[in-house]
Amino acid sequence: MLVVFGQMTNTFVEYQLEIDTLQDPSKECSNNTIYWKNGSIYEPAENSTVYCGVDIESKMTIFAYYYAGIGVVVLFTSYFQIFFWVSSAARQIDRMRKAYFRKVMRMEIGWFDCNSVGELNTRMTDGINKINNAIADQVSTFIERISAFVGGFMVGFIGGWKLTMVVIAVSPLIGVAAGLMAVAVSRLTGRELSSYANAGAVADEVLTSIRTVAAFGGEKKETERYDKNLEEAQTWGVKKGAVVGLFQGFMWSIIFFCYALAFWYGSQLVIDTKELTPGTLIQVFFGILTAAMNLGQASPCLEAFASGRASAKNIFDTIDRKPEMDCFSEEGQKLDKVKGDIEFHNVTFSYPSRPEVEILNDLSMQVKAGETTAFVGPSGSGKSTTIQLFQRFYDPKRGMVTLDGHDIRTLNTQWLRSLIGIVEQEPALFATTIAENIKFGRPGVTMEDIIQATKEANAYNFIMALPQKFATMVGEGGGQMSGGQKQRIAIARALIRNPRILLLDMATSALDNESEAVVQEALDKVRMGRTTISIAHRLSTIKNADIIIGFEHGQAVERGTHTELIERQGVYFTLVTLQSQGTSNKSKDANSEAHEDAIHLKSLSRTSSQRGSVRMRSESKLSIHALSESLNIPSDYEFITEKELEDVADEHVEPAPVARILKYNKPEWPYMLMGSIGAAINGFVTPVYALLFSQILGTFSIADLNQQREQINGICVLFCIVAVASFFSQFLQGYSFAKSGELLTRRLRKVGFQAMLRQEIGFFDDPSNSPGALTTRLASDASMVQGATGSQIGMIVSSLTCIGASFIIAFIYSWKLTLVIMCFLPLLGLSGAFQAKMLTGFANEDRDSMEEAGQVSSEALSNIRTIAGLNKETFFVESYEQKLELPFRVILAVVMSGTAMGKASSFTPDYAKAKIAAAQFFKLLDRIPKISTSHAVGEKWDNFKGEIQFLNCNFTYPTRPDVQVLNGLVVSVKPGQTLAFVGSSGCGKSTSVQLLERFYDPDQGRVLIDGRPSQNVNVPFLRSQIGIVSQEPVLFDCSIAENIQYGNNTCSVSMEEIVEASKKAYLHDFVMTLPQKYETQVGTQGSQLSRGQKQRIAIARAIVRNPKILLLDEATSALDTESEQIVQSALDEARKGRTCIVIAHRLSTIQSADIIAVMSNGAVIEQGTHDTLMAKKGAYFNLVTTGAPIS
Repeated sequence: MLVVFGQMTNTFVEYQLEIDTLQDPSKECSNNTIYWKNGSIYEPAENSTVYCGVDIESKMTIFAYYYAGIGVVVLFTSYFQIFFWVSSAARQIDRMRKAYFRKVMRMEIGWFDCNSVGELNTRMTDGINKINNAIADQVSTFIERISAFVGGFMVGFIGGWKLTMVVIAVSPLIGVAAGLMAVAVSRLTGRELSSYANAGAVADEVLTSIRTVAAFGGEKKETERYDKNLEEAQTWGVKKGAVVGLFQGFMWSIIFFCYALAFWYGSQLVIDTKELTPGTLIQVFFGILTAAMNLGQASPCLEAFASGRASAKNIFDTIDRKPEMDCFSEEGQKLDKVKGDIEFHNVTFSYPSRPEVEILNDLSMQVKAGETTAFVGPSGSGKSTTIQLFQRFYDPKRGMVTLDGHDIRTLNTQWLRSLIGIVEQEPALFATTIAENIKFGRPGVTMEDIIQATKEANAYNFIMALPQKFATMVGEGGGQMSGGQKQRIAIARALIRNPRILLLDMATSALDNESEAVVQEALDKVRMGRTTISIAHRLSTIKNADIIIGFEHGQAVERGTHTELIERQGVYFTLVTLQSQGTSNKSKDANSEAHEDAIHLKSLSRTSSQRGSVRMRSESKLSIHALSESLNIPSDYEFITEKELEDVADEHVEPAPVARILKYNKPEWPYMLMGSIGAAINGFVTPVYALLFSQILGTFSIADLNQQREQINGICVLFCIVAVASFFSQFLQGYSFAKSGELLTRRLRKVGFQAMLRQEIGFFDDPSNSPGALTTRLASDASMVQGATGSQIGMIVSSLTCIGASFIIAFIYSWKLTLVIMCFLPLLGLSGAFQAKMLTGFANEDRDSMEEAGQVSSEALSNIRTIAGLNKETFFVESYEQKLELPFRVILAVVMSGTAMGKASSFTPDYAKAKIAAAQFFKLLDRIPKISTSHAVGEKWDNFKGEIQFLNCNFTYPTRPDVQVLNGLVVSVKPGQTLAFVGSSGCGKSTSVQLLERFYDPDQGRVLIDGRPSQNVNVPFLRSQIGIVSQEPVLFDCSIAENIQYGNNTCSVSMEEIVEASKKAYLHDFVMTLPQKYETQVGTQGSQLSRGQKQRIAIARAIVRNPKILLLDEATSALDTESEQIVQSALDEARKGRTCIVIAHRLSTIQSADIIAVMSNGAVIEQGTHDTLMAKKGAYFNLVTTGAPIS
């Protein structure tokens, strides 16, 4: 094209010279040569013949053909260039996501202790998106720019090597600047990404534990914690913008100084030495110009590459990391016959995240094949750790664990885990149906097998009572099931596995008396002939074990039968003595076992299992279709599929108006104004140098050489002025829009997060509002919305200014030609609009699919221990990969339809995505919560007493409106009294507590607080009066001190208050044994602590709150006997002078209550004191004496 342009320039100059010369009437053109009228040849001062007769029209027609041909070639080559590169990138990103997730799922459990789930999810969305930006069309654009750079210089060298050499001398400055910028941007991007990953981890943790956050009024504190990480990311982002702006300005100023030098020196070669013609000068000049411009335009690609490389480092570090225990590996021995002898040989162990704290200390013990061995001992003595070592979640630091004499490190991990069935105290269920959850135990089972397993686990009756029976969705983490129901589903899942080795970790702790007796019987049956390890705090459940091993300080200190150990009077004897003392003498003889168990609750943090999920999530890959096929479910079941749910949720989402998006950027208007001024100046630059070029052409047709030189020097000075202006305007545009864009992103993420925390708890029960989906939305939507503002505004302002200035210049010089060219503009406009329309549709599909994939990954990573125990890593990898198929197809479709439309609307993809993202975002912001948590709404009063009344309360959960949970509940408690709820699993005990906390409002009836309807009471005020201790306490990934401080978020809690509360909860002595004392990090969901330690932190957190109403929801269930006695005393002390609602299974813990309310099917069937109810000989009496069902 440059060659054609050079020839065209020569034609123009020759034609202009001819016209200027023939304006003299004494000259004429004959035989293509200019003559004087007297017949002599006209020769100017330099004694050369002047030629004439240029047929401008025919020459221009030929040039037009050339340009049309070039246009057609460019159309096809551009299309294929973009198509192949973007398709290739889409495939690579698809493979990368799959490889990353697959590798993460292969990692050993210790790796997850040191990497937060939120951070891993953020990397899978934000990080991989940045890599995609770097390797898609950016690579092809970079190659295009560099080849144009090389081609430009080749044209320059061929046309005029001297001029080219002069310009090359300046080029290293541009190269060095580009290199420095890439390094700086890479480092800053890495730090920015790290901060965003931390923010994502906070969001994921908070949304997963939303009930705990709401109960303790921690919304403001969590927003600040989230914002702190965002502020750090913003700082790095602004620095990155400033660096990019500075280097861009430097590069463009060098380029324009280069133009000035090239034009000045080139004109010497044309005028003085005649080495170049004007056309060759323009050809060389444009060659160098193209080379320099393309080198400058390659710098944004370098920025994208730098960002991509920074993200890729984390991703590839994970992909390249060799897991210490690879669960996908086929290596390792598979024994032909398994007897089931397990032995620990001098095992020493500490968790990877806390290597300085030894959990097991030279542990040696033997578990014989076919026997039931029970582990007992205080919380934190290493009982559960031994189970995790046997499952090969970790390897011991020293010593070894053997199965039938073989070191388990030499055995195949998947095969080993397939031998094991485990039932935990806090079971993790997956967001699918009951049947699919049970099927996780063993693939390929029939519906008959599932029914048999549920009957053995005493789950069949409650399942058949549900409207959709086995096809009922359990919700995220089993959130739609009560604790007892979850536990029974988990037991059925373990039983269907038909395991060789059975691990029971507090397996019946969440069951009521009736269920516990039946399930215990079932477990006793399945234990026959199997090696069984049972951990329990209720000693009655393990005294029939073949062997009991007593643990203390990470060692097995005693071993024997129940009788032998009682005689020995060691650890076991102490625990039995403590527990028997705790049993009320009145009913000890009637049925001692009834005191150690009873009725389950739907835990107040209804879904917060060990990994802490809080809401129901849609069925991931586990489609209803696949379920019904594999299980032969009758066709009369009605299902709402995931897609239908999403279609309802996303119906008619119109792109958001740009004005509203900009409104959120309003506080940054000074920055945007400065950035727009910089962008406008940059926009003016293009038409200005177009004008200067036309002046260049004009100078060569001037006959007077001195006048020529004067004009040339003037144009060179103007180029220098443009260079200086460019430096400042590029920096101004880069810095200002980076600042406004980063502030907007931070504001949007913060506002979005606040909006999420503002919603009522029912909002999180919705399948489309799972933690994974919401975290993905927070990360991607805010950064996409920035795509409609920030640098895009700069680009638009710059483009509009350029177009405006160009039109003005064009109309001044030739309005006719301008009108002809304008005929083509509608084509460009229409192609842009068409592209935007199509991309908007694809952006919607892409977003939905990525959210679904995000849900699968979030659920998988949150429940990684359960998945590892069930050998289901491959299943979740396949599920995730299936979800990625649609985005991959979408990317290809976008390329096929959109890329050939031309680069005039190159900002449309970001712009289209931004408007859709903004629409989703504003939909969340505009949503009015059904229960307002505003400090300004509702009644507050000074003398809060704590009187509670439930008046004819009816209630169904929003996601299961066909299941009546409360049915005319009537019960009241006076200030300072203790009310105890008892009843079978799912009867509505915990639901009533959730109504009191105003997580939900009753459908009918009222809850009165001090005589005021709860709907009229200010929610933060009400919750500030309530302290809660749940069965499954949720701790946050911060220090022990910070977790206790969480109890009172209205003021700063001093260290003295923390220590005081810890002493009351009998936590202080344990904390002081840790190396970092109160600064010890508890890990994700408190994973670095034993259950008893977690529970005591939760109790300290409630005590520090100093509440008027205390809710104890199975508050001591996870404690060993010794701790339970101590903590129970602390709770009895804490109850004094407070209204207290207790839910407990161990009837001994509630006998002293002022009112005991017996619940069945959502209503109170009898109430009174322990003595009154025992005398009545009704439901309560039956429960205490026989464990009979309450119906």
